Amino acid sequence: MNVNIFCDQMGNRIALQNPPRRVVSLVPSQTELLYYLGLDEEVAGITKFCIHPEEWRRTKIRVGGTKKLDMAKITALNPDVIIGNKEENNREQIEELKRFYPVWMSDIHNLDDALGMIKGIGELVGKVREADELIALIQINFKLTDTESSQVRSRIGRRPSAAYFIWRKPLMVAGKDTFINHMMHRCNFRNVFEELPERYPVVTPGQIIGAKPEFILLSTEPYPFAKKHIAEFRDLFPKTQIMIVNGEYFSWYGSRLADTPQYLNKLLKEIERYIG
Repeated sequence: MNVNIFCDQMGNRIALQNPPRRVVSLVPSQTELLYYLGLDEEVAGITKFCIHPEEWRRTKIRVGGTKKLDMAKITALNPDVIIGNKEENNREQIEELKRFYPVWMSDIHNLDDALGMIKGIGELVGKVREADELIALIQINFKLTDTESSQVRSRIGRRPSAAYFIWRKPLMVAGKDTFINHMMHRCNFRNVFEELPERYPVVTPGQIIGAKPEFILLSTEPYPFAKKHIAEFRDLFPKTQIMIVNGEYFSWYGSRLADTPQYLNKLLKEIERYIG
């Protein structure tokens, strides 16, 4: 048996027969990444929030939610390796799984972390070439949009302030040291709540008014904000521009990053029209 040692993004080392034949993925964006890298039968289980690809959502065994895993289902799958994330999964459940299975954890705060995760998972599942090609594509796509987005930023002349909402009841926003905050910066926003100590603080209408965001960004996930919610926010904050944004491009840090630069650039142009 050929056993290899892998180090995850939390500094944990796991011994694994490479490549694994039974993988359980506990994070939607990393599940989509496994599909992009060319895995199929090797992925034995995913969460109920792993909606991409559609084929896997319909056919793969679902092992609960990212925060509330069905441990019995995972045990029944007898995985060779489990792939999770520090932020998205429950620490106690991950520690329990580590007692019985190799668990590879990502810890992502910015684009460099995301690219490191892609490389690490590529090595883990025996898809190094595919992972390297994806990393190169993501880097090229971000570079290609940099010039155009820089021109838009120059015309705007400043960084508009914004609050990015991930939940409705209670009102919860993305704060500092989050991947969402990093993407907000890349879209030229200044996050009005990045100085709060919590990474995902619950805020009151009074705090939002006091922060004076020029834009309120309502994300399509994890809470499914939609056009019907714009009116209630407009009633509370009539002087603020309310926008629905695709949460997958702000918070999914796998293969979807290849399309993120184009989306952010399009959003940046919309911001310019609102300000102009």
